[in-house]
Amino acid sequence: MRDKALFFGWVTGLLLLISLLWILTTPLQASYLMRSANYVLTSNGDSRYLLAHIKDKSTKAGLLGYWFSIQYSDDKMFIFGAFQDGVLIPLGAVVAQTGEVREILPLSAHAVQVFGDLPDSIVKMYTDRIEGKTQ
Repeated sequence: MRDKALFFGWVTGLLLLISLLWILTTPLQASYLMRSANYVLTSNGDSRYLLAHIKDKSTKAGLLGYWFSIQYSDDKMFIFGAFQDGVLIPLGAVVAQTGEVREILPLSAHAVQVFGDLPDSIVKMYTDRIEGKTQ
């Protein structure tokens, strides 16, 4: 019984430590993600430029991702990961102020290659979840 309690304590402690580390490094993660996304957008000749991370405090459980404001625009960009053939690909959704997804952009060279193979139903599912139509 003592060994099980000790093991449970270690596992719980590690999970708490990992969770705390994840929460405390969120601004750093968002900063690096924004920098990488801006690099990709600039490399692709896109005129959009991400300015700042927007902390979304919604009570709904949505997609895991980060919201960013776009320079000289009222639109926002939601950067998230989608799985295609077992590989996580980074995508960015340009979202209007009304909450409508205007465009979904691949944000890596590999994502550009496989984005066309992504089924329309999967893209629709992500679009609906970003727009808040489904949970």
